[in-house]
Amino acid sequence: MKPYRVGVVGLGWVAGAHIETFKKIPGVEVAGVSTRRHWTGESLQQKFGVPMRAYASYEEMLADPSIDVIDICTPHPLHAAQAIAAAQAGKHLIIEKPVATSWRDVSAVRDAVHAAKVKTCVCFELRYSRQAIAIRAAIDKDLLGELHYGEVDYFHAIGPWYGQYEWNIKKEFGSSALLTAGCHAMDLLLYYMPGGVAEVTSYQARSSSKYFKAYEYATTSVSLLKYADGRVGKVAAVIDCLQPYYFHMHLIGSNGTVLDDKFTSLNWEGMGRDRWGSLGVPVVDSGDVSDHPYLPQFWAFFDGLRQDKPMPKTDIDAAVETHRVCFAADRSAELGRPVKLAELDA
Repeated sequence: MKPYRVGVVGLGWVAGAHIETFKKIPGVEVAGVSTRRHWTGESLQQKFGVPMRAYASYEEMLADPSIDVIDICTPHPLHAAQAIAAAQAGKHLIIEKPVATSWRDVSAVRDAVHAAKVKTCVCFELRYSRQAIAIRAAIDKDLLGELHYGEVDYFHAIGPWYGQYEWNIKKEFGSSALLTAGCHAMDLLLYYMPGGVAEVTSYQARSSSKYFKAYEYATTSVSLLKYADGRVGKVAAVIDCLQPYYFHMHLIGSNGTVLDDKFTSLNWEGMGRDRWGSLGVPVVDSGDVSDHPYLPQFWAFFDGLRQDKPMPKTDIDAAVETHRVCFAADRSAELGRPVKLAELDA
């Protein structure tokens, strides 16, 4: 079986986690890296323990017919142009979130991927966490009944002690608390409560702490989602909190509730609403990319390539819907009014 050969663009923190993950998947090879930093094939092999080519440019990598998949791990503003070029070159894609820093560019990436008929995996990898899988299973098995309210919140202090702080503080790169990090929370809410978000109202604030003064944008946001069928949701994106990392999940249905790793269900014989049961899974509790569930996500992506099937859970279309709501939320905060999702395409 011919291995899939991956070309990695960018060589920062997240790229290292991707490379270490690829090494664990049979039939996948990391062919090389394109980066602005000075690396040689020898130095790359010393760092990662496998032979790799150091490409002189991204264009050289795209022109290499042996490359099957492009893995985009560059700063956020570069994602759109690089993804479009890769799709046009006929390469399958793995794209770190966000896909782009504007709704127009996200739409352009989607259109390029569809036109080229390439497979794409967007790194909303928390859908592959055991916690998210268990919660989705509880929904699918009707333990919660019909969901009418959900909140998923992201609390993670991205201050001077954190690796991405230096570039994350810039508006051009981070964009917003929601887009730079809280989009993971938005994505999970939409995974649990898909379809039909009609309108978003969002508010922003920022800490007066000295640790976050360098940010060029608001570092806290709360977004309220109004669904066309009457459901409601809430997502907080807080990157200026002085506390341990916390990924809060709370879903309310007609027959039960999920709260983080606990649940109640009237559809589970013997269980009532007077005490919690346990989902029995580890919670999402770290912003360290080495702890993220890339392995099951990437494994599913390459299985999909072999079977000529779309990427499950985190394909380009699912990611576009998450971005659509995020951009509507940021526009709402900017304009100071609710924003209908239909306005984005007007």
